[in-house]
Amino acid sequence: MEVESRNITCGNTGIGKATALDLARRGARESGNNEVVYMQLDLASLKSVRSFAETFLKTEPRLDLLINNAGVLGPGRTEEGFDMAFGVNHLGHFLLTNLLLERLKLAQQSRVVTVSALLHRLGALDFPSLSARRKPVPGQTTWGHIQAYCNSKLCNVLFTHELANQLEGTSVTCYCLHPGVITTELCRDFPAWQQLLLLPFAKLFFLDTEAGAQTTLYCALQEGIEPLSGRYFSNCSVQEVSAKARNDALSHALWMRRVLTAAAVCLLWLSSQLSSLTGLHYHLAISIGGAGLIEHGGGGG
Repeated sequence: MEVESRNITCGNTGIGKATALDLARRGARESGNNEVVYMQLDLASLKSVRSFAETFLKTEPRLDLLINNAGVLGPGRTEEGFDMAFGVNHLGHFLLTNLLLERLKLAQQSRVVTVSALLHRLGALDFPSLSARRKPVPGQTTWGHIQAYCNSKLCNVLFTHELANQLEGTSVTCYCLHPGVITTELCRDFPAWQQLLLLPFAKLFFLDTEAGAQTTLYCALQEGIEPLSGRYFSNCSVQEVSAKARNDALSHALWMRRVLTAAAVCLLWLSSQLSSLTGLHYHLAISIGGAGLIEHGGGGG
């Protein structure tokens, strides 16, 4: 597939960097190409995602390929208070894709490629926990962080499945993938001793980033895979996913909850801006899909 404009999240390191460099050799506007365009994007902030999309849509008339590559594994919370792995790996990409979807539809043929993982098979969907903001996440241990990562990758498989349903009849197709077990900076937030413990296994069994980027590139560029929209790939071929990852009702429920969650966060931001501009008191309480989003305005006369 020939494309002119590509957007890669987290193209500065790991698989994203290897993907960007490969695409640059094929003429994409990335490092090493005189027409490179760099834009700041922090997927741990939905405000940043919206700002990025607004800038992109104002400056870029065309988008042929969106690669949702960024991924984190470890402690922390996003700017809005969501679990870091869920917020970056899934929610940020969900919002970004939806904000750019109309631009993707303008292309004669375009694709959305989302990096998931084999560990999606260990994922579970607990909607209240996934949507929790500024509350303790159960099991804030190394395993707890791994479980949160697995959950986010299951969400990405379900997201791709439902996105294909939503895009049926359009020029946009979508795919998700397991890149293999890669030596990336994914565990950079783990304690040093745990990183050292993983190092020998990484040297022996893990793929390098160039090898890990191959399935991403396959889903992005391979001709003739349009009928496989919504499917999951590994080793450059279609693979079956876990039973819960191909559940239509579950994927649709997740989609609707993410739409409402993103809308609720946007409303909170708009309310805060209105309050700062007018000095008015406000109280906004939103409860969607098990997520209680409450913002209080006050102070000042």
